[in-house]
Amino acid sequence: MASSSGTSSGSSLMQNSGSEENLQELMDQRKRKRMISNRESARRSRMRKQKHLDDLMAQVTQLRKENQQIISSLNVTTQHYLNIEADNSILRAQVSELSNRLQSLNEIINFLNASNGVFGDSSSPFDEPAADSFLNPLNMAYLNQPIMASADMFHQY
Repeated sequence: MASSSGTSSGSSLMQNSGSEENLQELMDQRKRKRMISNRESARRSRMRKQKHLDDLMAQVTQLRKENQQIISSLNVTTQHYLNIEADNSILRAQVSELSNRLQSLNEIINFLNASNGVFGDSSSPFDEPAADSFLNPLNMAYLNQPIMASADMFHQY
C-alpha cells in the first residue's frame, strides 16, 4: 500500500500541478483579456477626449469668426453714427443760422412797418420824399446784400 499511496500521492501531485498550471494559465488569460480590455477602453477614452478637444477648437474658431464679424459690424455702425451725428450738427447750426436770419428779417419788417407804414397801412410809400423813402432804389442797396452761410462754416460745431 505504501507503493499505492506513493503512487496515488504522486499522481495527486501531478493532478495538482496540472490544475495549478491550468489555473495559472487561466489567470494569465484573464489578465491578458483585462489588459487588452483596459487598453481598448483607454484608447476609446483618448479618442473621446481628442474628439472633444477638436470640437472645442472648432467652436473657438467659429466664435472668433463671429466676434470679428460683430466687431466689423460695430465699426461700420459707429462710423454711420458719427457721420449722422456730424450731419445732425450741421443741420442744427443751419437751423440756428436760418432762425437768426428769420428773426433779422422779421425785425426789418417790424421796423419798416413801424417807421414807414410800408406794409401795415394803405398809404403809398411814394408820398414821402425820395431821399427818405425805404423803397428808394438808392437806399435799397443794403437790402440786396445776401446773408451768406455755407456747410463749411458749420464744421466747427
